[in-house]
Amino acid sequence: MPITLHKILDTDTEFAVWKIEEPAELLYSKLKLDETEKAVYESLGKGKRELHWLSSRVLLRNLINTPDFIKTGLDEHHKPFLVNLPHHFSLSHSFDYAAVMISKNKKVGIDIELVKDKILKVEKKFLSAEEQEFIDPNQKVKHLYACWAAKEAVYKLYGRKGVSLQENIRLKPFKFNSQGVVQANILFNNCDADFEIHYQEFEEYMLAYVSSDKV
Repeated sequence: MPITLHKILDTDTEFAVWKIEEPAELLYSKLKLDETEKAVYESLGKGKRELHWLSSRVLLRNLINTPDFIKTGLDEHHKPFLVNLPHHFSLSHSFDYAAVMISKNKKVGIDIELVKDKILKVEKKFLSAEEQEFIDPNQKVKHLYACWAAKEAVYKLYGRKGVSLQENIRLKPFKFNSQGVVQANILFNNCDADFEIHYQEFEEYMLAYVSSDKV
């Protein structure tokens, strides 16, 4: 599983993208799982879902760089967290790639998506009418994926049930480039926070990531 992209954002925050090339048996051998996690793994069945689950956790272990057992849990909003380590983390996967982001002092969110025309069918489900107006018609599919990935990254960072990508996470207008920065705001219950999300094209994929200590 080669690391195809690795960025260190500050002394405590980094992310990596790995191409999934190993068989499930080899990935499984690189992990330490308790009985609960083994049960989750065994419920996945064979195929991409299994490879995504395994590869993202192998990459997490590599980024944290520990031989010790990594205990994960789920909070009341079903957001994963590390029980026995100080890191915040976020996982994403799409087809042949897994992405992981970690930080010791900030909450994080990362999203990777294979760029496909199917997003044209759902743009109204995650963009407001105002947001749809700034989409570049000449680069519509890629621009939409930059918006989708940016909102997903914020959604993962915030990690609360009931948040709507369309209604609660709003993007400021931005011109699409192969890489750039998106300004976003989340307004939900008592939270009113601004975020700066970075996005970039990565081969045939769109990647977005965000970190913050505001929420």
